[in-house]
Amino acid sequence: MKISRRIPTYLLAFTLVALAGCASTAKQEGTGEYVDDAVITTKVKAAIFNEPSLKSTEINVETFKGKVQLSGFVSTQADINKAVEITRSVKGVISVKNDMHVK
Repeated sequence: MKISRRIPTYLLAFTLVALAGCASTAKQEGTGEYVDDAVITTKVKAAIFNEPSLKSTEINVETFKGKVQLSGFVSTQADINKAVEITRSVKGVISVKNDMHVK
């Protein structure tokens, strides 16, 4: 009888330990955050790709906890401004770090 009463306690403890392993830290994302960032990155890349004035193959996009970093080389300062503007308009983007350079 005592063992059957402890099984739910052990299951609860195991579940809590397993969930704690998926939690995020300051330098590491949890599983849900990683998926969210992958979605944001894909949306930003698609939005930049759909802008005919930008050469999207030369713009790199990375996302960490909703903060998007743009890097690469573009032809003009106007292209940089347009890419940043497009990125800010994507849902889920918290901030944009611009590391793009004019060729």
